[in-house]
This record gives sequence, structure tokens and C-alpha cells, in this order.
Amino acid sequence: QAQLVESGGGLVQPGGSLRLSCAASGFNLDYYAIGWFRQAPGKGREEVSCISSSGGSTHYIVSVKGRFTIARDNAKNTVWLQMNGLKPEDTAVYYCAASVRLECTGDYNYWGRGTQVTVSS
Repeated sequence: QAQLVESGGGLVQPGGSLRLSCAASGFNLDYYAIGWFRQAPGKGREEVSCISSSGGSTHYIVSVKGRFTIARDNAKNTVWLQMNGLKPEDTAVYYCAASVRLECTGDYNYWGRGTQVTVSS
């Protein structure tokens, strides 16, 4: 059964760092672009970052550019989101999703269950 599992969330103080992991099982991530999404309480889901299947292309929303880094290791079937300089407004449930498209063009087919990130002093 195809599955994505996120991990690495938690409580961190403003300015701190977390590294989220998205591990795939039951399918090979080699041919999937991967996106990281987040949803804060009372807000809609937004796509934070995306990485192409090869890892050669990455995208970020303006609010996280320069603070977050997305990376992947297809041999490990895993994608990471390194989050530095965290702010309270980054608090949300973070999800990873896999798209059958090689590039970051949407159409996400598989979703994880999410991991909570809370930034608070």
C-alpha cells in the first residue's frame, strides 16, 4: 500500500530549527515531484515548497524563502524540509504529498497524515 509518513515536528522557540522528513513506502519516489504543505488553525492549506523528481528544481513560497530548504534522497525514498529561523506564523500541521508529475506542477496523488509544528516561546 502506497504511503507517505511525515515526522520531525514538535515545539520549538522562535528562531529555532526543525527538520521534517517525508518517508515513502509501497512506491518509489524517483518519479514523483514532492510538495510540502501546511495548514494553520482556521486557515486554508498552502503549498510551502516543492521539489522535482530529480531534485534539480525547487520552489518556495515567499514567506519561507531563505529560511526553509527542501531536499530529497531518492535512494532513501525520503524528502526533507529543513526549517530554520522559525516564526510563530509557521505554526501549522505540515503535510507532504507526492505528484505523479516529474516537475512541480501540482496534481498530488498521495498525502501523508501530517506532523504538527508549533513555534512558541
